[in-house]
Amino acid sequence: MSQPKQDQAARHDPIYDHLAAKDEFAQLRHLYRRFIIPATAVFMGWYALYVVMSMFASDFMNHVLFANINVALIFGLLQFVSTFGIAFLYSRYSTTHLDPLAKQLAREYDAELLDRAAVAAGNTTPGTTPVTEEN
Repeated sequence: MSQPKQDQAARHDPIYDHLAAKDEFAQLRHLYRRFIIPATAVFMGWYALYVVMSMFASDFMNHVLFANINVALIFGLLQFVSTFGIAFLYSRYSTTHLDPLAKQLAREYDAELLDRAAVAAGNTTPGTTPVTEEN
């Protein structure tokens, strides 16, 4: 079921369109993709290598390194290590690059909501509501 475009546009607040048009929002999306796309490609390549090696290099993957530990088991365990490594790196990247921009956009959103509420209440003119920084 497709809905008419005007119904779709009426479901969200115009503030979102205003924020999405800002350069800061485009920068936030760019920085997000700059990490996510390469990290996903590297991880999927690493996982594909594990699967391909298991299928076509079974002699190598079955090679015993010590006791009952073979190469395939080490590759499998390294999948978990790489997953947690990527999560750790993303957390650091997000904290330093994404969070400051996201907080700035959130402050602007809050300011526009406060301004709209103040104007609706008749307390001020648009654009004059002070916003205090939180967090």
